[in-house]
Amino acid sequence: MPVGTGQMTFDIGRRQFISVLGGAASLAWPLAARAQQPAMPVVAFINSGSPITSARYAAAFRTGLSETGYVEGQNVTVDYQWLEGKYDRVPALITDLVRRQVAVIITPGSDAAALAAKAATATIPIVFGVGGDPVQLGLVASLARPGGNATGINIFDQEVMGKRLRLLHDLVPKAVRVGVLVNPTNPSTTETTLREVQKAAHTIGLQIQILKATTIGEIYAAFAHERLDALFVAADGFFNSRRVQFAILAAHDSIPVAFSDSSYVEVGGLMSYGTNVAELFRRVGVYTGRVLNGTKPADLAVTQFTKFEFVINLQTARALHIVVPPAVLAIADEVIE
Repeated sequence: MPVGTGQMTFDIGRRQFISVLGGAASLAWPLAARAQQPAMPVVAFINSGSPITSARYAAAFRTGLSETGYVEGQNVTVDYQWLEGKYDRVPALITDLVRRQVAVIITPGSDAAALAAKAATATIPIVFGVGGDPVQLGLVASLARPGGNATGINIFDQEVMGKRLRLLHDLVPKAVRVGVLVNPTNPSTTETTLREVQKAAHTIGLQIQILKATTIGEIYAAFAHERLDALFVAADGFFNSRRVQFAILAAHDSIPVAFSDSSYVEVGGLMSYGTNVAELFRRVGVYTGRVLNGTKPADLAVTQFTKFEFVINLQTARALHIVVPPAVLAIADEVIE
């Protein structure tokens, strides 16, 4: 063997070993770095609807989050909890979320979930979207200074219900007997709906028939009720998930129906007057992002939502032989031909 060959072989082997060792270290370093990174905050998103029928609202929520720098899957995890109208799931669900110590609990469009969350925790931030007065509900001390662990959006459901009934009356002035359909498993909304609608009905001179539905079969039964001239459907996640069923039944039985959300009208409902729901969810997303960024709910004033929409489906009106008065047509925010 020539002189120095053994030494050369040793040097080459040593360099290869160091290279392999360095490569292994470079592979291990990202793993170690990732292991040391804090876990992404988890936001619990509770909605009374279903993932299919409420997909647009979840997307609007994510849009609001992104406006504050949060992107689902990148720096925040959203744990979607769809009640699908099963409000009896709320207590156990909230208990589990509190046990898991999620970063924020959000309850857009569900007074029941907001109240359950508030009763279960005084520390986890809550961002709500409620129809009732959040002060009267006990969610906040005041609108300007919530003072606790909850804040969010108030959508003035009480104020719009009377106007929705009056708009229905303007569309079908000959209607006298109006059914009001509520979901008794959603007590807060049911109570508010019946109180406000009965108050408005007395002023207009309408006769109100209270109807209840918690299942698909009971929705069918509501339409089979005799001697109804029109129907007023309360805002409810379960009802919203059955909006196509409502449109089909209303067309089959030739009953004019007033809804709270334009998504009903888009699938064939006659009319709606109420909150722009997608915009509500976007604003809840913004509030959630602000809380994640460090703003305390106690210092984040409740926003009073005042954007409402009156939507008419003219095709449905014609099918029901309803001639929409020009004055009513003129104040519609959207007309579906």
